[in-house]
Amino acid sequence: MSITQLPAWQALVAHQRDMRSVHMRQLFSEDAQRFDCFSLALGDLLFDYSKNRITQETMRLLFELAVQAGLPDAIQAMFSGQRINTTEDRPALHVALRNRSNRPIVVDGADVMPSVNAVLDKMRRFTQAVRNGEWRGYSGKPITDVVNIGIGGSDLGPRMVATALAPYADGRIRVHFVSNVDPSDIATILRHLAPASTLFLVASKTFTTQETMLNANTARRWFLSRVGDEAAISKHFAAISTNRQAVEAFGIDSDNMFVFWDWVGGRYSLWSAIGLPIALYLGMDNFEELLSGAHLVDEHFRTAPLKRNIPAIMGLLGVWYINFWGAQTHAILPYDQHLALFPAYLQQADMESNGKSVTKDGKPVNYATGPIVWGQVGTNGQHAFYQLLHQGTRLVPCDFLVAAQNHNPIGNQHDVLVANFLAQTEALMRGRTAEETRAELEAQGYSGGSLELLTAAQTFEGNKPTNSLLYKKLTPFTLGMLIALYEHKVFVQGAIWGVNSFDQMGVELGKRLAKAILPELSGTTTDREATHDSSTCGLIQQYRAWRDS
Repeated sequence: MSITQLPAWQALVAHQRDMRSVHMRQLFSEDAQRFDCFSLALGDLLFDYSKNRITQETMRLLFELAVQAGLPDAIQAMFSGQRINTTEDRPALHVALRNRSNRPIVVDGADVMPSVNAVLDKMRRFTQAVRNGEWRGYSGKPITDVVNIGIGGSDLGPRMVATALAPYADGRIRVHFVSNVDPSDIATILRHLAPASTLFLVASKTFTTQETMLNANTARRWFLSRVGDEAAISKHFAAISTNRQAVEAFGIDSDNMFVFWDWVGGRYSLWSAIGLPIALYLGMDNFEELLSGAHLVDEHFRTAPLKRNIPAIMGLLGVWYINFWGAQTHAILPYDQHLALFPAYLQQADMESNGKSVTKDGKPVNYATGPIVWGQVGTNGQHAFYQLLHQGTRLVPCDFLVAAQNHNPIGNQHDVLVANFLAQTEALMRGRTAEETRAELEAQGYSGGSLELLTAAQTFEGNKPTNSLLYKKLTPFTLGMLIALYEHKVFVQGAIWGVNSFDQMGVELGKRLAKAILPELSGTTTDREATHDSSTCGLIQQYRAWRDS
């Protein structure tokens, strides 16, 4: 049965028709306790979802949909190590990586926690040696700079966390990230480094990822051109991989290889050894605080009833707008400069997970799935795209995030930031009626045609849905909570839609075609017209002409 045939789905279709003419102004006016009814706290985090186009009946039907779609069973299946990644026949157990309770999690008859803890212990020993200066480079100098070479989840997660938690860095280690195969990316970073005090981390599960290995070999050549001794590589390169043979062939001591498992998806891997650059930059204690914050959310998601379950509610609200109101995008709007990369990180977490058009059993879907995720830090976004949010023709649900305490208090600037945060959510909810607008303009002396023109231009419909996440301070623990909340939100939506949120087959076709095209760019094959369309052939010919000129 398609989910569109479920009784709760059909009831929500009818309920949405009833809600079309209901304005949130009316809902707040009728219920003085609306905030209390539609907000939840977890630790030092408050989730307010009262500024949504919902009633108690809406939520009741959404919870019924979750049950009818099997969400409670799906949650249990993930946490118990079942092979919920059906296309790749493996579990999805990122929750085991931050299982601070050490509750046994069994896969194929074996508890995975001892191996998880062994890697964490190895990371602690390694990071302490590097940060304390016990680890020395080939010349006897301590390490001052760490360069993480990866792509996708092996880059974006650690990069986002390092940016977000920069206030917790003590200055002992500077961290840099290389991901793009564009040579300008690595060249720009290497230009400012000294080989004697630089440590490279090569993050690739298979040690064959094209972009990562091209950059890793560039770093290797750069290092050897200045040092001239291949034996020195073992002092300046470490690997996060499972391919011991390839790691050793590169020149890396296998003792400095950190493993992770096939049940760790790339976009969920920052909790694993892929987080090594985070630990080197911030210290292992702060890395484990990140894990602890995520674990708190994991236990909340695993045990809380749906009505009190923050990730479940976040996911269900998204389903409400995507499938019943036709929303196509979702905006992430952190009013926190340290979360500048958070929208980009969530793009991968959401769009690579639920950007699917077939169900887990291979059937085409006949309903919308993953939204386009985008965003920008406030208040910058207010001067860029908020015009569309307020007065555009598209419905864009938004998440606003802000801290009560700033890491850099200067005058009243943080109050100004928070005032903008609050004003935007209120303005999107309330809007401004034509009558209110006209009265203000008349008080300013406008009349006649100018009055009517400006009234039309300055009227805001409002009734635009937002969630607010207010947290005490952006700490490692809090950031772990935020990331885990969104991971589980994505899982909830994938479970409702019946898609596999843990594979990413859509990224493979382009990779395969790129491998076929590469030798043609080098001129080693000539029969391009037999394999490509005229556009691709024309672009190849023009590229070669300009490159070779």
